[in-house]
Amino acid sequence: MGEPRGIFCSAQGCVGDVIIEQRLVESKEPASHVPLACSAQYCAFPVDGNVLCLWNTKDPSYQPLTLQGHHEPITAVAFGNTVSPLLICSASQDYVIMWSLDECRQKVLQAFPLLSLLIDAKSRQLVTGCANGQLWIFSLVEGHHYRCVTRVSLKKKSESFSRRVESRLCSLPEESQRPCTHGLEKGEEVEASLPVLGLAPCDLSAIVSAPCVWGLSSETTSCLWIGSSAGLFIFNLANFELEAVLHYRDFRSLSIHVAGSCAVMSKANDDKAICLLTSLFGRKIVMLEIRVAALVRSQQGHDAGRHLSVLPRTCVGPTSPLCFTTAKESKTPPAPQRQSAGRSTVKDQPLVFHTKVRSSGYASAPHITMFSPKANTRKCGDHSSRRRDGPRCKEYPLENSPPTKLYKQRVLAYGPAAAHCVQYSAGDGQWLACGLANHLLLVFRADLSGTPTVFSGHDGAVSTVCWSHDSRWLLSASQDGTLRLWSLRRAELALCVGKDVFSKPVRSAQFYYVDTFVLLSSGPELQLLKYHIDTCKDEIQRYKQKSRCKRVFRLPTTGRTEITSLSAVNDFYSYLVLTAGRNRTLEVFDLNAGRSAAMTVEVHSRPVHQICQNKGSSFTTQQHEAYNLFATTASGDGIKLWDLRTLRCERRFEGHPNHGYPCGIAFSPCGRYVASGAEDRHAYMYDLGSSTFSHRLAGHKDTVTSVAFSPAAPQRACPETQEEASFGRDFSVLLREGRLPIAGLSHPGRQAAAVRSGRLTAGRRPRRGARRHQDSRPSPPHTAAHARQCPPLLQGSPLLQERSWHPVLLHRMWAS
Repeated sequence: MGEPRGIFCSAQGCVGDVIIEQRLVESKEPASHVPLACSAQYCAFPVDGNVLCLWNTKDPSYQPLTLQGHHEPITAVAFGNTVSPLLICSASQDYVIMWSLDECRQKVLQAFPLLSLLIDAKSRQLVTGCANGQLWIFSLVEGHHYRCVTRVSLKKKSESFSRRVESRLCSLPEESQRPCTHGLEKGEEVEASLPVLGLAPCDLSAIVSAPCVWGLSSETTSCLWIGSSAGLFIFNLANFELEAVLHYRDFRSLSIHVAGSCAVMSKANDDKAICLLTSLFGRKIVMLEIRVAALVRSQQGHDAGRHLSVLPRTCVGPTSPLCFTTAKESKTPPAPQRQSAGRSTVKDQPLVFHTKVRSSGYASAPHITMFSPKANTRKCGDHSSRRRDGPRCKEYPLENSPPTKLYKQRVLAYGPAAAHCVQYSAGDGQWLACGLANHLLLVFRADLSGTPTVFSGHDGAVSTVCWSHDSRWLLSASQDGTLRLWSLRRAELALCVGKDVFSKPVRSAQFYYVDTFVLLSSGPELQLLKYHIDTCKDEIQRYKQKSRCKRVFRLPTTGRTEITSLSAVNDFYSYLVLTAGRNRTLEVFDLNAGRSAAMTVEVHSRPVHQICQNKGSSFTTQQHEAYNLFATTASGDGIKLWDLRTLRCERRFEGHPNHGYPCGIAFSPCGRYVASGAEDRHAYMYDLGSSTFSHRLAGHKDTVTSVAFSPAAPQRACPETQEEASFGRDFSVLLREGRLPIAGLSHPGRQAAAVRSGRLTAGRRPRRGARRHQDSRPSPPHTAAHARQCPPLLQGSPLLQERSWHPVLLHRMWAS
């Protein structure tokens, strides 16, 4: 297969009122009597006698497909009767050949020669450039077996970069817009193909700044020059994005506008680069001197001047929405008034039903007990022993390896319901909440012991769960349009906000500002709810809901686009809220000022379905710059790591297949790793210093849709290990143990639990006379020991409905 000689195609044609000439081919052989064939998608004819040529009738921009294999002139051509696969048969005196057009087209696309090659020592990657403008990047790290990290289309990257630069310039005021470079003209189109003619290293450490955390410093970030026929490109090997673009045609003073060969050289810490070009259609050879800093800064805009930070730098303003207090809280209680004698007589009577009342002991001498030994204490099974055996409050190990080996598994329930979201409890990580598609919310121990507590009340799939700062309350949002707040201690509903409050369904919800507010997104609006939970026990009037909430602030997104994901810090007081829109934008809101602070466009090729911030945990101490890192993910576009201070993508993680389902991501408490679900029934672990995955965790039987790290350090069962759980469409929860904690979801095995009478019971029924409610709810959290702990690391991401009947949850553990 190849291009035949003497073929000349014209896409302009002759336009008339009745007929349009789309293409023209001139053959060296007479074409008076040749076999022709047409189908719904292709037209076939022989050229030069023995070469079969095919045109695409649906898209004339496609290049002709030429098939070579005959030695004698072709005498007959015919298409097959099936559409897929599409076949064509050609016959001559020497051969009768059956061609599969799909395979032929695929081989033509893969047959472009390699024109350039580069080995980058910093990132330990091999980069190759092809004639069709494709960059192939391979990992040279030991144990990676030369795996392909990513494949980049230079043309698509150039078009996306041009749109981002134009958006940045349009967002600036007219007086601050920079003038165009001398000789730079606007309006030229990029060529259809950008062959990679040359590759060379490029040092941008003095120009592009990066956060100095976990291998993301500018000294370790590698960039390279890409020389093409249309221009020069500076490519970042960390985030796979273009840092600068220089088109030859934009500079009229240059002697060469289309290059046939290219070579670039630049020294470290040098502002100048030397480029050697040869003309494609002439005999000219030129040498160019490029000032790298001026080129990069002219296209970066003012992104580096935002200076956003998760950590607050100013006090809360007097008009800030965060200063809101309810009327009952700000109002002083009225002075007591004198009542009538009749009322006072009734009021002073004891409200008891006995004739004798035991004295309170106020008039007697106090009884002081200096020491009282505990002689009849229970050694196991009580709450005190559980507290003593709980996780020790020690520093989280920052240098340990992630979990890799399967440790434990458990099936909890059956039913046509997948788990939509999961989250560990705040600070201690002793509880794990999971929202299901069968309208239930389960809370069970992190070590999978005992029977989980079942919270029922939603009329739709539970899409969001979130723990409070003190792990006493659990927030859930459902597809039924309601927002519910549950009490973990009493295992009952504390507050319900109906559909009449929200105009659109709630996509994301969480506690915010150290449990002061409930932050949520409804359609294109960001809303703040001030709530009050009544903790008084009144068994007679317990049916009356005394808890209440009130919307105190609402703010629409720019362009009023629907919010697809939301994230904010609840561990400490922070003013910033991150949102992702349906139009692929990322917007940062400053709730202290009550307005939008920054926005960037084209974050991913598809809408973002999860934003995950590096929140750490109460057991870790990270650098303060590390809390400004956050990650975004979209189906089919990998994971991007961002720096909030500049809203720059610092690194991109690719390697996990994710094309259709919204697979979730999570940061490890130490901030060194990012875990992600995938559609190949695996969970992937990425190191922040590398763009390819470091571990691939098996065990699931379907798509892994959610992952979560435990915020606590050592677990109770294995004191020197930590846990990870992964969740998937096979309704299974897999817990891995290693030097770092994590959890995940996916397809189960055998029955181990079932839902009976609204409660989740294990394998067999309880004995007659036994207390059924004793093991149905977890013991209350240790408020004295963990009042100062922080909330869990992250929220779970929404999962999809399962199509078949399978067990709801399968729990597994891994060990390193």
